[in-house]
Amino acid sequence: MEGGIHPGTDASAFRDCFSLAWRNPYVLRLAFSAGIGGLLFGYDTGVISGALLYIRDDFKSVDKETVLQGAIVSMAVAGAIIGAAIGGWMNDRFGRRTSILTADFLFFVGAVIMASAPGPALLIVGRIFVGLGVGMASMTAPLYISEASPAKIRGALVSTNGFLITGGQFLSYLINLAFTKTHGTWRWMLGVAGIPPLVQFGLMLFLPESPRWLYRKGREDEAINILKKIYAPHELEAEVEALKESVETEIKEEGSSEKINFLKLFKTKTVRRGLVAGVGLQIFQQFVGINTVMYYSPTIVQFAGFASNRTALLLSLITSGLNAFGSIVSIYFIDRTGRKKLLVISLAGVILSLGLLSAVFHETTTHSPKVSSPETMKFAGYVCPDYQSATTSSWDCTKCLKASSPACGFCASGQNKLFPGACLLSNNTVGNLCHSQHRLWYTRGCPSPYGWLALIGLALYIIFFSPGMGTVPWIVNSEIYPLRFRGVCGGIAAMANWISNLIVAQSFLSLTEAIGTSFTFLIFGVMSVIALIFVIVCVPETKGLPIEEVEKMLEKRSLGSQLKFRKKRSAQIEKN
Repeated sequence: MEGGIHPGTDASAFRDCFSLAWRNPYVLRLAFSAGIGGLLFGYDTGVISGALLYIRDDFKSVDKETVLQGAIVSMAVAGAIIGAAIGGWMNDRFGRRTSILTADFLFFVGAVIMASAPGPALLIVGRIFVGLGVGMASMTAPLYISEASPAKIRGALVSTNGFLITGGQFLSYLINLAFTKTHGTWRWMLGVAGIPPLVQFGLMLFLPESPRWLYRKGREDEAINILKKIYAPHELEAEVEALKESVETEIKEEGSSEKINFLKLFKTKTVRRGLVAGVGLQIFQQFVGINTVMYYSPTIVQFAGFASNRTALLLSLITSGLNAFGSIVSIYFIDRTGRKKLLVISLAGVILSLGLLSAVFHETTTHSPKVSSPETMKFAGYVCPDYQSATTSSWDCTKCLKASSPACGFCASGQNKLFPGACLLSNNTVGNLCHSQHRLWYTRGCPSPYGWLALIGLALYIIFFSPGMGTVPWIVNSEIYPLRFRGVCGGIAAMANWISNLIVAQSFLSLTEAIGTSFTFLIFGVMSVIALIFVIVCVPETKGLPIEEVEKMLEKRSLGSQLKFRKKRSAQIEKN
Protein backbone atom coordinates (compact mmCIF):
# COMPACT_ATOMS: atom_id res chain seq x y z
CA MET A 1 0.00 0.00 0.00
CA GLU A 2 2.86 2.32 0.85
CA GLY A 3 3.03 5.29 -1.51
CA GLY A 4 0.16 4.18 -3.73
CA ILE A 5 -3.60 4.60 -3.90
CA HIS A 6 -6.18 2.08 -2.83
CA PRO A 7 -7.77 0.04 -5.62
CA GLY A 8 -11.06 1.46 -4.40
CA THR A 9 -10.22 4.88 -5.80
CA ASP A 10 -13.07 6.05 -8.02
CA ALA A 11 -15.09 9.10 -8.96
CA SER A 12 -16.10 9.57 -5.34
CA ALA A 13 -12.56 10.59 -4.37
CA PHE A 14 -13.26 14.26 -5.10
CA ARG A 15 -16.36 14.21 -2.87
CA ASP A 16 -14.45 12.33 -0.19
CA CYS A 17 -11.75 15.01 -0.23
CA PHE A 18 -14.32 17.65 0.72
CA SER A 19 -16.33 15.51 3.14
CA LEU A 20 -13.05 14.88 4.93
CA ALA A 21 -13.16 18.48 6.14
CA TRP A 22 -16.17 17.54 8.27
CA ARG A 23 -15.06 14.05 9.27
CA ASN A 24 -11.35 14.62 9.86
CA PRO A 25 -10.19 18.24 9.60
CA TYR A 26 -6.79 17.19 11.01
CA VAL A 27 -5.75 15.75 7.62
CA LEU A 28 -6.70 18.95 5.79
CA ARG A 29 -4.80 20.93 8.39
CA LEU A 30 -1.67 18.89 7.60
CA ALA A 31 -2.19 19.24 3.84
CA PHE A 32 -2.88 22.96 3.73
CA SER A 33 -0.20 23.88 6.29
CA ALA A 34 2.42 22.06 4.20
CA GLY A 35 0.82 23.46 1.05
CA ILE A 36 1.78 27.00 2.08
CA GLY A 37 5.18 25.93 0.77
CA GLY A 38 3.49 25.63 -2.63
CA LEU A 39 1.96 29.09 -2.16
CA LEU A 40 5.46 30.49 -1.52
CA PHE A 41 6.81 28.58 -4.48
CA GLY A 42 4.12 30.08 -6.73
CA TYR A 43 4.35 33.62 -5.35
CA ASP A 44 8.11 33.92 -5.64
CA THR A 45 8.20 32.52 -9.18
CA GLY A 46 5.30 34.72 -10.31
CA VAL A 47 6.02 38.03 -8.60
CA ILE A 48 9.24 38.71 -10.48
CA SER A 49 7.42 39.05 -13.82
CA GLY A 50 5.66 42.24 -12.70
CA ALA A 51 8.40 43.51 -10.42
CA LEU A 52 10.91 43.30 -13.28
CA LEU A 53 9.02 46.00 -15.21
CA TYR A 54 9.66 48.48 -12.39
CA ILE A 55 13.15 47.24 -11.49
CA ARG A 56 14.08 48.14 -15.07
CA ASP A 57 12.73 51.65 -14.54
CA ASP A 58 14.72 52.14 -11.31
CA PHE A 59 18.00 50.54 -12.44
CA LYS A 60 18.99 51.64 -15.96
CA SER A 61 21.74 49.01 -16.10
CA VAL A 62 19.03 46.36 -15.82
CA ASP A 63 16.91 48.00 -18.52
CA LYS A 64 19.82 48.04 -20.98
CA GLU A 65 21.05 44.48 -20.39
CA THR A 66 18.78 41.51 -21.10
CA VAL A 67 21.49 39.31 -19.55
CA LEU A 68 21.07 41.16 -16.26
CA GLN A 69 17.29 40.85 -16.47
CA GLY A 70 17.70 37.13 -17.07
CA ALA A 71 20.07 36.88 -14.10
CA ILE A 72 17.55 38.49 -11.73
CA VAL A 73 14.92 36.00 -12.86
CA SER A 74 17.23 33.01 -13.15
CA MET A 75 19.28 33.26 -9.98
CA ALA A 76 16.24 32.17 -7.98
CA VAL A 77 16.11 29.13 -10.24
CA ALA A 78 19.84 28.48 -9.73
CA GLY A 79 19.24 28.65 -5.98
CA ALA A 80 16.33 26.24 -6.38
CA ILE A 81 18.63 23.67 -8.00
CA ILE A 82 20.87 23.73 -4.94
CA GLY A 83 17.85 23.86 -2.62
CA ALA A 84 16.34 20.76 -4.25
CA ALA A 85 19.62 18.85 -3.90
CA ILE A 86 20.02 19.83 -0.24
CA GLY A 87 16.31 19.25 0.34
CA GLY A 88 16.49 15.68 -0.95
CA TRP A 89 19.27 14.89 1.53
CA MET A 90 17.60 16.79 4.38
CA ASN A 91 14.28 15.02 3.82
CA ASP A 92 15.85 11.61 4.30
CA ARG A 93 18.22 12.65 7.10
CA PHE A 94 16.27 15.12 9.23
CA GLY A 95 12.67 14.69 8.07
CA ARG A 96 10.06 16.46 5.97
CA ARG A 97 8.94 18.89 8.70
CA THR A 98 12.48 20.13 9.40
CA SER A 99 13.02 20.72 5.68
CA ILE A 100 9.85 22.83 5.47
CA LEU A 101 10.91 24.93 8.48
CA THR A 102 14.34 25.50 6.90
CA ALA A 103 12.71 26.56 3.63
CA ASP A 104 10.56 29.10 5.55
CA PHE A 105 13.67 30.65 7.09
CA LEU A 106 15.32 31.00 3.67
CA PHE A 107 12.15 32.50 2.14
CA PHE A 108 11.97 35.14 4.86
CA VAL A 109 15.65 36.13 4.65
CA GLY A 110 15.45 36.37 0.86
CA ALA A 111 12.34 38.58 0.97
CA VAL A 112 13.99 41.02 3.42
CA ILE A 113 17.16 41.26 1.32
CA MET A 114 15.24 41.86 -1.93
CA ALA A 115 12.95 44.51 -0.44
CA SER A 116 15.92 46.50 0.88
CA ALA A 117 18.31 45.96 -2.06
CA PRO A 118 20.11 49.21 -3.07
CA GLY A 119 21.16 47.76 -6.43
CA PRO A 120 20.98 44.76 -8.77
CA ALA A 121 23.79 42.84 -7.02
CA LEU A 122 22.04 42.53 -3.64
CA LEU A 123 18.74 41.93 -5.41
CA ILE A 124 20.31 38.88 -7.05
CA VAL A 125 21.61 37.68 -3.64
CA GLY A 126 18.07 37.89 -2.25
CA ARG A 127 16.77 35.95 -5.24
CA ILE A 128 19.30 33.19 -4.53
CA PHE A 129 18.08 32.86 -0.92
CA VAL A 130 14.47 32.70 -2.13
CA GLY A 131 15.52 30.12 -4.70
CA LEU A 132 17.03 27.88 -2.02
CA GLY A 133 13.70 27.96 -0.20
CA VAL A 134 11.72 27.33 -3.39
CA GLY A 135 13.89 24.31 -4.24
CA MET A 136 13.33 22.74 -0.83
CA ALA A 137 9.61 23.52 -0.74
CA SER A 138 8.94 22.33 -4.30
CA MET A 139 9.80 18.72 -3.50
CA THR A 140 9.11 18.59 0.26
CA ALA A 141 5.53 19.94 0.36
CA PRO A 142 4.02 17.30 -2.00
CA LEU A 143 6.08 14.59 -0.30
CA TYR A 144 4.82 15.54 3.18
CA ILE A 145 1.21 15.75 1.96
CA SER A 146 1.49 12.41 0.15
CA GLU A 147 2.82 10.65 3.25
CA ALA A 148 0.24 12.21 5.58
CA SER A 149 -2.84 11.55 3.42
CA PRO A 150 -5.36 8.68 3.36
CA ALA A 151 -4.50 6.58 0.34
CA LYS A 152 -7.89 6.90 -1.41
CA ILE A 153 -7.64 10.69 -1.79
CA ARG A 154 -3.86 11.05 -1.89
CA GLY A 155 -3.86 12.32 -5.48
CA ALA A 156 -6.53 14.95 -4.75
CA LEU A 157 -4.75 16.21 -1.64
CA VAL A 158 -1.36 16.41 -3.36
CA SER A 159 -3.14 18.34 -6.13
CA THR A 160 -4.05 20.98 -3.53
CA ASN A 161 -0.33 21.76 -3.40
CA GLY A 162 -0.49 22.42 -7.14
CA PHE A 163 -3.53 24.63 -6.59
CA LEU A 164 -1.65 26.62 -3.94
CA ILE A 165 1.31 27.02 -6.32
CA THR A 166 -0.93 28.49 -9.01
CA GLY A 167 -2.86 30.39 -6.34
CA GLY A 168 0.44 31.91 -5.21
CA GLN A 169 1.17 32.98 -8.77
CA PHE A 170 -2.29 34.53 -9.06
CA LEU A 171 -1.76 36.31 -5.72
CA SER A 172 1.57 37.66 -6.97
CA TYR A 173 -0.16 39.32 -9.94
CA LEU A 174 -2.80 40.79 -7.63
CA ILE A 175 -0.08 42.19 -5.37
CA ASN A 176 1.83 43.50 -8.39
CA LEU A 177 -1.28 45.26 -9.65
CA ALA A 178 -2.06 46.68 -6.19
CA PHE A 179 1.38 48.29 -5.84
CA THR A 180 1.74 49.78 -9.34
CA LYS A 181 0.87 53.26 -8.03
CA THR A 182 2.70 52.92 -4.70
CA HIS A 183 6.06 54.52 -3.96
CA GLY A 184 8.65 51.76 -3.97
CA THR A 185 6.51 49.49 -6.25
CA TRP A 186 8.79 46.45 -6.73
CA ARG A 187 10.14 46.60 -3.15
CA TRP A 188 6.63 46.06 -1.81
CA MET A 189 5.95 43.37 -4.41
CA LEU A 190 9.02 41.38 -3.34
CA GLY A 191 8.84 42.22 0.37
CA VAL A 192 5.29 40.88 0.86
CA ALA A 193 6.77 37.41 0.20
CA GLY A 194 8.16 37.48 3.76
CA ILE A 195 4.70 37.13 5.38
CA PRO A 196 3.60 33.58 4.31
CA PRO A 197 6.81 31.87 5.56
CA LEU A 198 6.23 33.35 9.02
CA VAL A 199 2.68 31.96 8.98
CA GLN A 200 3.79 28.51 7.84
CA PHE A 201 6.67 28.41 10.31
CA GLY A 202 4.22 29.03 13.16
CA LEU A 203 1.79 26.36 11.90
CA MET A 204 4.43 23.69 11.28
CA LEU A 205 5.85 24.06 14.80
CA PHE A 206 2.63 22.48 16.08
CA LEU A 207 2.35 19.76 13.44
CA PRO A 208 4.03 16.34 13.48
CA GLU A 209 6.70 14.81 11.31
CA SER A 210 5.67 12.53 8.44
CA PRO A 211 4.47 9.24 10.00
CA ARG A 212 6.17 7.21 7.27
CA TRP A 213 9.51 8.89 7.83
CA LEU A 214 9.16 8.28 11.58
CA TYR A 215 8.37 4.60 11.04
CA ARG A 216 11.36 4.20 8.71
CA LYS A 217 13.56 5.73 11.45
CA GLY A 218 12.40 3.19 14.04
CA ARG A 219 10.02 5.56 15.85
CA GLU A 220 7.04 3.24 15.39
CA ASP A 221 4.95 4.41 18.35
CA GLU A 222 5.07 8.06 17.24
CA ALA A 223 4.20 7.06 13.68
CA ILE A 224 1.24 4.91 14.71
CA ASN A 225 -0.15 7.66 16.97
CA ILE A 226 -0.16 10.03 13.99
CA LEU A 227 -1.67 7.43 11.64
CA LYS A 228 -4.52 6.98 14.16
CA LYS A 229 -5.46 10.60 13.54
CA ILE A 230 -5.36 10.14 9.77
CA TYR A 231 -7.06 6.77 9.20
CA ALA A 232 -10.37 5.39 10.37
CA PRO A 233 -10.01 2.56 12.93
CA HIS A 234 -11.03 -0.15 10.42
CA GLU A 235 -8.31 1.04 7.99
CA LEU A 236 -5.51 1.60 10.49
CA GLU A 237 -4.41 -2.00 11.03
CA ALA A 238 -4.03 -2.74 7.32
CA GLU A 239 -2.13 0.53 6.76
CA VAL A 240 0.32 -0.13 9.61
CA GLU A 241 0.84 -3.73 8.45
CA ALA A 242 1.56 -2.60 4.87
CA LEU A 243 3.96 0.06 6.13
CA LYS A 244 5.72 -2.48 8.36
CA GLU A 245 6.08 -4.94 5.47
CA SER A 246 7.43 -2.22 3.18
CA VAL A 247 10.07 -1.09 5.68
CA GLU A 248 11.11 -4.66 6.55
CA THR A 249 11.54 -5.50 2.86
CA GLU A 250 13.70 -2.41 2.31
CA ILE A 251 15.88 -3.16 5.33
CA LYS A 252 16.27 -6.76 4.17
CA GLU A 253 17.38 -5.66 0.71
CA GLU A 254 19.39 -2.53 1.57
CA GLY A 255 20.35 -3.00 5.22
CA SER A 256 19.63 -0.68 8.13
CA SER A 257 22.38 1.80 7.23
CA GLU A 258 21.27 5.40 6.66
CA LYS A 259 23.71 5.77 3.77
CA ILE A 260 22.34 5.39 0.26
CA ASN A 261 24.49 3.60 -2.31
CA PHE A 262 23.90 5.74 -5.39
CA LEU A 263 25.57 3.24 -7.72
CA LYS A 264 23.25 0.50 -6.48
CA LEU A 265 20.35 2.95 -6.60
CA PHE A 266 20.74 3.48 -10.35
CA LYS A 267 21.35 -0.23 -10.96
CA THR A 268 18.03 -1.15 -9.33
CA LYS A 269 15.61 -1.62 -12.24
CA THR A 270 12.43 -0.32 -10.59
CA VAL A 271 14.14 2.75 -9.10
CA ARG A 272 15.95 3.49 -12.35
CA ARG A 273 12.78 3.28 -14.43
CA GLY A 274 10.89 5.30 -11.84
CA LEU A 275 13.57 7.98 -12.18
CA VAL A 276 13.29 7.93 -15.98
CA ALA A 277 9.55 8.60 -15.71
CA GLY A 278 9.80 11.07 -12.81
CA VAL A 279 12.82 13.03 -14.04
CA GLY A 280 11.57 13.02 -17.64
CA LEU A 281 8.24 14.52 -16.59
CA GLN A 282 9.97 17.26 -14.61
CA ILE A 283 12.23 18.15 -17.53
CA PHE A 284 9.41 18.27 -20.06
CA GLN A 285 7.24 20.31 -17.67
CA GLN A 286 9.76 23.11 -18.17
CA PHE A 287 10.74 22.51 -21.80
CA VAL A 288 7.17 23.03 -23.01
CA GLY A 289 7.72 26.65 -21.93
CA ILE A 290 5.44 27.18 -18.93
CA ASN A 291 7.75 29.40 -16.93
CA THR A 292 8.36 31.75 -19.83
CA VAL A 293 4.66 32.53 -19.38
CA MET A 294 4.95 32.74 -15.58
CA TYR A 295 8.18 34.77 -15.43
CA TYR A 296 7.67 36.93 -18.50
CA SER A 297 3.89 37.05 -18.90
CA PRO A 298 3.63 40.88 -18.84
CA THR A 299 6.57 41.10 -21.26
CA ILE A 300 4.87 38.62 -23.63
CA VAL A 301 1.68 40.66 -23.43
CA GLN A 302 3.70 43.72 -24.42
CA PHE A 303 5.26 41.74 -27.28
CA ALA A 304 1.66 41.19 -28.43
CA GLY A 305 1.13 44.95 -28.74
CA PHE A 306 -0.11 46.17 -25.32
CA ALA A 307 2.14 49.06 -24.37
CA SER A 308 1.10 49.96 -20.79
CA ASN A 309 2.80 48.24 -17.83
CA ARG A 310 -0.47 48.32 -15.90
CA THR A 311 -2.45 46.86 -18.80
CA ALA A 312 0.15 44.12 -19.22
CA LEU A 313 -0.11 43.23 -15.52
CA LEU A 314 -3.91 43.25 -15.61
CA LEU A 315 -4.05 40.94 -18.63
CA SER A 316 -1.41 38.67 -17.07
CA LEU A 317 -3.64 38.42 -14.01
CA ILE A 318 -6.29 36.76 -16.19
CA THR A 319 -3.91 34.06 -17.44
CA SER A 320 -2.69 33.48 -13.88
CA GLY A 321 -6.29 33.09 -12.68
CA LEU A 322 -6.87 30.48 -15.39
CA ASN A 323 -3.78 28.66 -14.13
CA ALA A 324 -5.26 28.48 -10.63
CA PHE A 325 -8.60 27.31 -12.04
CA GLY A 326 -6.83 24.55 -13.94
CA SER A 327 -5.36 23.25 -10.69
CA ILE A 328 -8.88 22.92 -9.25
CA VAL A 329 -9.81 20.87 -12.33
CA SER A 330 -6.83 18.64 -11.57
CA ILE A 331 -8.07 18.00 -8.02
CA TYR A 332 -11.35 16.72 -9.48
CA PHE A 333 -9.94 14.54 -12.25
CA ILE A 334 -6.63 13.21 -10.85
CA ASP A 335 -8.19 10.27 -8.96
CA ARG A 336 -11.00 9.86 -11.48
CA THR A 337 -9.33 10.02 -14.89
CA GLY A 338 -5.83 9.00 -13.86
CA ARG A 339 -2.41 10.57 -14.19
CA LYS A 340 -1.41 9.40 -17.68
CA LYS A 341 -4.63 10.25 -19.50
CA LEU A 342 -4.59 13.71 -17.93
CA LEU A 343 -1.02 14.21 -19.19
CA VAL A 344 -1.91 13.15 -22.75
CA ILE A 345 -4.93 15.48 -22.94
CA SER A 346 -2.89 18.30 -21.42
CA LEU A 347 -0.01 17.99 -23.90
CA ALA A 348 -2.33 17.71 -26.92
CA GLY A 349 -3.92 21.03 -25.94
CA VAL A 350 -0.53 22.64 -25.25
CA ILE A 351 0.69 21.68 -28.74
CA LEU A 352 -2.35 23.34 -30.38
CA SER A 353 -2.01 26.46 -28.19
CA LEU A 354 1.69 26.90 -28.96
CA GLY A 355 0.92 26.52 -32.67
CA LEU A 356 -1.60 29.36 -32.39
CA LEU A 357 0.85 31.56 -30.45
CA SER A 358 3.60 30.97 -32.99
CA ALA A 359 1.28 31.93 -35.87
CA VAL A 360 -0.02 35.06 -34.11
CA PHE A 361 3.43 36.38 -33.21
CA HIS A 362 4.63 35.71 -36.76
CA GLU A 363 1.82 37.90 -38.08
CA THR A 364 2.48 40.53 -35.41
CA THR A 365 6.16 40.94 -36.27
CA THR A 366 5.83 40.69 -40.07
CA HIS A 367 2.92 43.13 -40.33
CA SER A 368 3.89 45.81 -37.81
CA PRO A 369 3.19 49.52 -38.54
CA LYS A 370 5.62 51.35 -40.82
CA VAL A 371 7.95 54.10 -39.65
CA SER A 372 7.08 57.45 -41.25
CA SER A 373 9.76 60.08 -41.87
CA PRO A 374 7.31 63.02 -41.47
CA GLU A 375 6.01 61.54 -38.20
CA THR A 376 9.56 60.96 -36.94
CA MET A 377 10.71 64.46 -37.84
CA LYS A 378 8.01 65.91 -35.56
CA PHE A 379 10.34 64.87 -32.73
CA ALA A 380 13.51 66.54 -34.00
CA GLY A 381 16.44 65.93 -31.68
CA TYR A 382 15.07 62.61 -30.43
CA VAL A 383 15.23 60.57 -33.65
CA CYS A 384 16.70 57.07 -33.41
CA PRO A 385 20.33 57.32 -34.67
CA ASP A 386 20.14 54.02 -36.59
CA TYR A 387 17.06 55.26 -38.41
CA GLN A 388 18.77 58.52 -39.38
CA SER A 389 21.79 56.75 -40.85
CA ALA A 390 19.92 54.00 -42.73
CA THR A 391 17.80 53.68 -45.83
CA THR A 392 14.54 54.25 -44.06
CA SER A 393 11.91 53.32 -46.61
CA SER A 394 11.77 49.71 -45.41
CA TRP A 395 11.68 50.47 -41.70
CA ASP A 396 8.77 49.34 -39.57
CA CYS A 397 8.12 49.18 -35.83
CA THR A 398 9.79 45.77 -35.45
CA LYS A 399 13.01 46.96 -37.07
CA CYS A 400 12.94 50.13 -34.99
CA LEU A 401 12.75 48.20 -31.72
CA LYS A 402 15.67 46.01 -32.78
CA ALA A 403 17.98 49.03 -32.97
CA SER A 404 20.53 48.64 -30.21
CA SER A 405 22.98 51.54 -30.31
CA PRO A 406 21.28 53.12 -28.44
CA ALA A 407 17.90 51.41 -27.89
CA CYS A 408 14.95 52.91 -29.77
CA GLY A 409 11.18 52.98 -29.29
CA PHE A 410 8.11 53.43 -31.48
CA CYS A 411 5.71 56.33 -30.94
CA ALA A 412 2.44 55.29 -32.55
CA SER A 413 0.30 57.56 -34.69
CA GLY A 414 -2.13 59.71 -32.78
CA GLN A 415 -4.91 58.88 -35.26
CA ASN A 416 -4.60 55.09 -35.17
CA LYS A 417 -1.91 52.99 -33.55
CA LEU A 418 -1.70 50.83 -36.71
CA PHE A 419 -0.86 53.84 -38.93
CA PRO A 420 2.81 54.77 -39.61
CA GLY A 421 4.52 56.25 -36.54
CA ALA A 422 7.85 57.62 -35.33
CA CYS A 423 11.12 55.79 -34.50
CA LEU A 424 12.77 57.61 -31.58
CA LEU A 425 15.35 57.22 -28.86
CA SER A 426 14.11 55.06 -25.99
CA ASN A 427 14.22 56.90 -22.66
CA ASN A 428 11.78 58.32 -20.11
CA THR A 429 11.93 61.85 -21.56
CA VAL A 430 10.96 60.71 -25.05
CA GLY A 431 8.34 58.32 -23.68
CA ASN A 432 6.70 61.13 -21.71
CA LEU A 433 6.86 63.42 -24.77
CA CYS A 434 5.11 60.77 -26.87
CA HIS A 435 2.41 60.29 -24.21
CA SER A 436 1.91 64.07 -23.95
CA GLN A 437 0.69 64.05 -27.55
CA HIS A 438 -1.87 61.34 -26.72
CA ARG A 439 0.13 58.66 -28.49
CA LEU A 440 1.08 55.15 -27.32
CA TRP A 441 4.76 54.48 -26.62
CA TYR A 442 6.14 51.02 -27.50
CA THR A 443 9.55 49.69 -26.42
CA ARG A 444 9.05 45.91 -26.18
CA GLY A 445 6.39 45.06 -28.75
CA CYS A 446 4.57 46.68 -31.66
CA PRO A 447 0.94 47.71 -32.19
CA SER A 448 -1.01 44.82 -33.67
CA PRO A 449 -4.60 43.93 -34.56
CA TYR A 450 -3.79 40.35 -33.48
CA GLY A 451 -3.00 41.14 -29.83
CA TRP A 452 -6.21 39.61 -28.52
CA LEU A 453 -5.52 36.41 -30.45
CA ALA A 454 -2.22 36.17 -28.60
CA LEU A 455 -4.09 36.50 -25.30
CA ILE A 456 -6.48 33.72 -26.37
CA GLY A 457 -3.47 31.55 -27.23
CA LEU A 458 -1.91 32.21 -23.80
CA ALA A 459 -5.23 31.47 -22.09
CA LEU A 460 -5.66 28.16 -23.96
CA TYR A 461 -2.06 27.23 -23.17
CA ILE A 462 -2.66 27.74 -19.44
CA ILE A 463 -6.06 25.99 -19.47
CA PHE A 464 -4.55 22.86 -21.02
CA PHE A 465 -1.22 22.93 -19.19
CA SER A 466 -2.34 23.47 -15.61
CA PRO A 467 -4.52 20.37 -14.88
CA GLY A 468 -2.06 17.94 -16.45
CA MET A 469 1.56 18.96 -16.94
CA GLY A 470 1.24 21.57 -14.22
CA THR A 471 0.40 19.21 -11.33
CA VAL A 472 0.83 15.58 -12.39
CA PRO A 473 4.68 15.52 -12.50
CA TRP A 474 4.81 16.48 -8.80
CA ILE A 475 2.13 13.90 -7.92
CA VAL A 476 3.87 11.08 -9.80
CA ASN A 477 7.18 11.92 -8.13
CA SER A 478 5.57 11.83 -4.69
CA GLU A 479 4.30 8.26 -5.11
CA ILE A 480 6.45 6.40 -7.66
CA TYR A 481 9.56 5.69 -5.54
CA PRO A 482 10.10 3.23 -2.65
CA LEU A 483 9.96 4.84 0.80
CA ARG A 484 13.70 4.55 1.49
CA PHE A 485 14.60 6.41 -1.71
CA ARG A 486 11.69 8.85 -1.83
CA GLY A 487 13.58 11.85 -0.49
CA VAL A 488 16.72 11.45 -2.60
CA CYS A 489 14.84 10.46 -5.79
CA GLY A 490 12.39 13.32 -5.29
CA GLY A 491 15.39 15.62 -4.86
CA ILE A 492 16.98 14.37 -8.08
CA ALA A 493 13.72 14.91 -9.99
CA ALA A 494 13.26 18.40 -8.49
CA MET A 495 16.85 19.28 -9.41
CA ALA A 496 16.13 18.21 -12.99
CA ASN A 497 13.05 20.43 -12.97
CA TRP A 498 14.94 23.49 -11.78
CA ILE A 499 17.93 22.95 -14.06
CA SER A 500 15.52 22.78 -17.01
CA ASN A 501 13.72 25.83 -15.60
CA LEU A 502 17.02 27.72 -15.48
CA ILE A 503 17.85 26.84 -19.09
CA VAL A 504 14.45 28.02 -20.33
CA ALA A 505 14.27 31.16 -18.17
CA GLN A 506 17.83 32.26 -18.97
CA SER A 507 17.47 31.71 -22.70
CA PHE A 508 13.94 33.01 -23.38
CA LEU A 509 14.65 36.73 -23.86
CA SER A 510 17.85 35.99 -25.79
CA LEU A 511 15.94 33.57 -28.04
CA THR A 512 13.21 36.11 -28.74
CA GLU A 513 15.88 38.64 -29.71
CA ALA A 514 17.81 36.18 -31.87
CA ILE A 515 15.04 34.28 -33.71
CA GLY A 516 11.87 36.13 -32.72
CA THR A 517 8.95 35.31 -30.43
CA SER A 518 7.19 33.23 -33.10
CA PHE A 519 10.02 30.74 -33.61
CA THR A 520 10.66 30.59 -29.85
CA PHE A 521 7.10 29.36 -29.26
CA LEU A 522 7.49 27.00 -32.22
CA ILE A 523 10.48 25.38 -30.47
CA PHE A 524 8.34 24.89 -27.35
CA GLY A 525 5.69 23.29 -29.56
CA VAL A 526 8.18 20.77 -30.94
CA MET A 527 9.30 19.94 -27.39
CA SER A 528 5.64 19.36 -26.47
CA VAL A 529 5.31 16.78 -29.26
CA ILE A 530 8.39 14.96 -27.95
CA ALA A 531 6.94 15.16 -24.41
CA LEU A 532 3.69 13.56 -25.60
CA ILE A 533 5.58 10.62 -27.11
CA PHE A 534 7.60 10.27 -23.88
CA VAL A 535 4.46 10.15 -21.73
CA ILE A 536 2.84 7.50 -23.92
CA VAL A 537 5.96 5.28 -23.91
CA CYS A 538 7.67 5.82 -20.54
CA VAL A 539 5.19 7.01 -17.91
CA PRO A 540 3.15 4.35 -16.03
CA GLU A 541 -0.37 4.94 -14.71
CA THR A 542 -0.11 4.93 -10.91
CA LYS A 543 -3.80 5.53 -10.20
CA GLY A 544 -5.26 2.72 -8.08
CA LEU A 545 -1.95 0.90 -7.58
CA PRO A 546 -0.06 0.19 -4.35
CA ILE A 547 3.68 0.85 -4.58
CA GLU A 548 4.42 -2.88 -4.88
CA GLU A 549 2.25 -3.02 -7.99
CA VAL A 550 3.92 0.12 -9.40
CA GLU A 551 7.29 -1.62 -9.00
CA LYS A 552 5.98 -4.69 -10.86
CA MET A 553 4.72 -2.48 -13.66
CA LEU A 554 8.10 -0.74 -13.92
CA GLU A 555 9.72 -4.13 -14.38
CA LYS A 556 7.77 -4.62 -17.63
CA ARG A 557 9.97 -3.67 -20.56
CA SER A 558 7.46 -2.77 -23.27
CA LEU A 559 4.43 -0.53 -23.58
CA GLY A 560 2.37 -3.55 -24.59
CA SER A 561 3.27 -5.49 -21.48
CA GLN A 562 2.42 -2.47 -19.33
CA LEU A 563 -1.03 -2.25 -20.95
CA LYS A 564 -1.58 -5.99 -20.38
CA PHE A 565 -0.57 -5.52 -16.75
CA ARG A 566 -3.05 -2.67 -16.33
CA LYS A 567 -5.88 -4.76 -17.87
CA LYS A 568 -5.03 -7.74 -15.67
CA ARG A 569 -4.94 -5.51 -12.58
CA SER A 570 -8.30 -3.90 -13.49
CA ALA A 571 -9.86 -7.36 -13.97
CA GLN A 572 -8.62 -8.40 -10.52
CA ILE A 573 -10.13 -5.27 -8.92
CA GLU A 574 -13.50 -5.81 -10.63
CA LYS A 575 -13.49 -9.49 -9.59
CA ASN A 576 -12.84 -8.55 -5.97
